[in-house]
Amino acid sequence: MNVQALTLPAWLAHQAGARAHAIALRHKTLGIWQAFSWTQLQQQVLRVAASLQASGFRPGQQLVILSRPRPEALIGALAAQWLGGVAALFDPLQETGAQGEVLRQLSVDFVLAEGLEEITRLRDWRLEPRWLVYADARGLVDELSRGGAVEYARLPAIGDMPVPMQAQAVDMAFVFYQLGADGLERQFFSHAQLLKEARPLVEQQGLSDQEQALAARAFAASGQARYLLAPWLLAGFVLNFPERLETRDQDRRELGPTLVLGTRETYGRLYARVLQRLPLPGTLHRRLLDWALQEGAGRLASGIGEVLIRRPLRDVLGVGRVRVALLAGPPLDERTQRFFAVLGVQVLGWPGREVLDESGRYSTERALGLSVAV
Repeated sequence: MNVQALTLPAWLAHQAGARAHAIALRHKTLGIWQAFSWTQLQQQVLRVAASLQASGFRPGQQLVILSRPRPEALIGALAAQWLGGVAALFDPLQETGAQGEVLRQLSVDFVLAEGLEEITRLRDWRLEPRWLVYADARGLVDELSRGGAVEYARLPAIGDMPVPMQAQAVDMAFVFYQLGADGLERQFFSHAQLLKEARPLVEQQGLSDQEQALAARAFAASGQARYLLAPWLLAGFVLNFPERLETRDQDRRELGPTLVLGTRETYGRLYARVLQRLPLPGTLHRRLLDWALQEGAGRLASGIGEVLIRRPLRDVLGVGRVRVALLAGPPLDERTQRFFAVLGVQVLGWPGREVLDESGRYSTERALGLSVAV
């Protein structure tokens, strides 16, 4: 690969050439997993890039993406980057007042929104982008569909005009915004930086095209771009999107991923689900469970605990096949840390700088060696 391979779109093109018909990503829709090959994914990226280019999108401009995790959001980000632009990710679940203020301070000309709620929010904020595409048409009525909004599925097919790749290694690939005490704060990540950070993760954890990853946490977080999207393009594994955030636990159990990325809130939520299912303290069943799950348990207790408790618990949580469990953001609290260690799931912190956590606030990641189980 040449020097242009130091960009995310170049790695997409590489995977499409090397592994054309292998599955790149899947998305659960109405209970059924839909798959895109690497070739199909690249064609979708070029389709969106052609539409952006025809609307005047130029290198250095931003595509605002206001969406939960779904393929269209990822495709839109790669399309903007293909044209030398930047993907500005916003989480629809964040507080709307601050988010609206941020967007009003930006030059919002190009927006990919998830659906009705996000389009309504944009119009409540009196934002009128020249290019507005929505991914989910459910609930949209004619009045909202008018005014320039176009359904993703109705974007024109790739025409005869070429869409040359314009991304450069030094270009910004993603930007994340928040309002701070001194005004609008920005956090940029270049293509070269993302790929440089991703390579040690791919190499040290032996990530390959055989992995199944689940993109279930907040999409508008830099940890997603740094520890999941960039490694996905480098290693060429399958990236899976749940049907909805509300179904992510069920979809995880069904999928059985080998690679997961979560925050303290993610792992804490899974731990809380287990606590809700445990027998009451003091009962015979609870005493047996505590005996089998105790740290430093003997061979008998450990064997019984693995067969009767730990393995079923891992399956219930959907981590029975997990080989690499990553933690982005602040460290786990002591109880959650101890639980996953006893459960047999090695949660690995990854060194880094500041990231947006799931609540939308900046937080500093703890630098943990990959050999440390937390």
